[in-house]
Amino acid sequence: MEFGHAAQPAGAPRRASPLEVAMLFSVFVVAACGLLYELAAAALASYLLGDSVLQFSTIIGTYLFAMGIGSWLSRYLVRELPAHFLRIELMVALVGGALPAVLSIVNAYVPSAFHWMLYGTVLVVGTLVGLEIPLVMRILKRNVVLRDLVSKVLTFDYLGALAVSLAFPLLLVPHLGLIRTGLVFGLLNALVAVWALFLFKEELRRFGSHVLACGLVIAALLGGLLGAERLTSLTEDHFYQEPIVLTRTTPYQRIVVTQGKRGARLYLNGNLQFAQSDEYRYHEALVHPVMSRYGAPRKVAVFGGGDGMAVREVLKYPSVESVTLVELDPQMTDLFKNVPSMQALNSNALNDPKVRTINADAFQWLQKADEVFDVIIVDFPDPTNFAVGKLFTNSFYAMLSQHLAASGFAVIQTTSPLIARESFWTVVTTVESVGMQATPYHAHVPSFGEWGFVIASRRPWSLPSTLPEGMRFLSLPSLPLLFDFPPDMARVPTEVNRLSNQVLVHTYEREWGKVAH
Repeated sequence: MEFGHAAQPAGAPRRASPLEVAMLFSVFVVAACGLLYELAAAALASYLLGDSVLQFSTIIGTYLFAMGIGSWLSRYLVRELPAHFLRIELMVALVGGALPAVLSIVNAYVPSAFHWMLYGTVLVVGTLVGLEIPLVMRILKRNVVLRDLVSKVLTFDYLGALAVSLAFPLLLVPHLGLIRTGLVFGLLNALVAVWALFLFKEELRRFGSHVLACGLVIAALLGGLLGAERLTSLTEDHFYQEPIVLTRTTPYQRIVVTQGKRGARLYLNGNLQFAQSDEYRYHEALVHPVMSRYGAPRKVAVFGGGDGMAVREVLKYPSVESVTLVELDPQMTDLFKNVPSMQALNSNALNDPKVRTINADAFQWLQKADEVFDVIIVDFPDPTNFAVGKLFTNSFYAMLSQHLAASGFAVIQTTSPLIARESFWTVVTTVESVGMQATPYHAHVPSFGEWGFVIASRRPWSLPSTLPEGMRFLSLPSLPLLFDFPPDMARVPTEVNRLSNQVLVHTYEREWGKVAH
């Protein structure tokens, strides 16, 4: 069936036909769905593999390459273009919509196959999406002049991409999660196929078969959507090996809390942050060497540490008048402020009237703040990606120094000096590069192994003469042992970690990657 339009006076604007409007709207939806699958794959990869810049870069590159393949292959689709478009939409709906769910299952049950499945599905989805736009343009070419055709199709394509790029981090992931988001957009692709079914019903052979295919794909996606919560629970329970009692997906991370025989465990993007059974070892070692040595600190800042454990330890000092907690993720602090089981872990520290919670990026906050602190506790996650890695750079430590009292002390959690020896000493070198003295030490935390810390100050640090009562791990006689480094953890030459090179992220990935493999 051929489509045409009536002759119009020269220079008069041409009114778009219903077919043209419908197809251009389909382009908008198709573009939004295609980018969504790309973002979902990259986000899931960054959650599970770390180094978000690397994951997004390689996923986007692979996806665009696959789209090029699809565009090239479209030349071989000559006849029955609407039927080909309908079939491709259904395949994109099924493969793209199920992509986050399938990858989550693979990661939980066959982790060794995750990389192959990740890039394999991205190649398949990218190739199918690459076929879509050329087919739409060839279908519309029958009743739209080429000049208008290209501009209109590309305009709606870019608008769809813009819409989903804004909605993905701000609305979709926080409220639906990755698995449900993928399935919802798979349904949108399937609905485009249904739309095409009726737009081109007079051109389609075996109309009943197309109806059946649409029905089966929609039923499969709806079934997945209904079981998404159960599927998420199954994959995460298997991955974490303990019952999950709480989950939250935020614009910044996936928060998971498990409850096992030895208590609660907190995971951020699959990485363990603390275990209730031994977190006191970590937090006592982090906080008390600097707090006790200062004497009677009054103003204290805690960067990171949204779980409130470090704040709990800080509040053991009667001299403390104010604690400023700077934590990026508001849902993290809300969780440990307002959920009773989480409040119990930090002794309700975040609701103490001395504590002021600021939800902001610590790097940006330090650039604008004019406060000076007696003690600063830096409790960021390990530098698994460049967003966190910037908080371990000489630029950040230079700002830290400006906000530290002349007689004050800062302490930085600094990964394992045994497993990631070079990474640990990179932080020491970076602290020294901004003119501060660095005093490294370590403690054994069973859930993590040997763990490292670095004290940064303008004056020399020395052993404190007192510790608060009720310590479960630290004692004055054992404290000197924390500052002794055996040969396998001794200092090695390292570079300064700068914003311009972020060498620490690459070193960390290499050293911990050896353990993972």
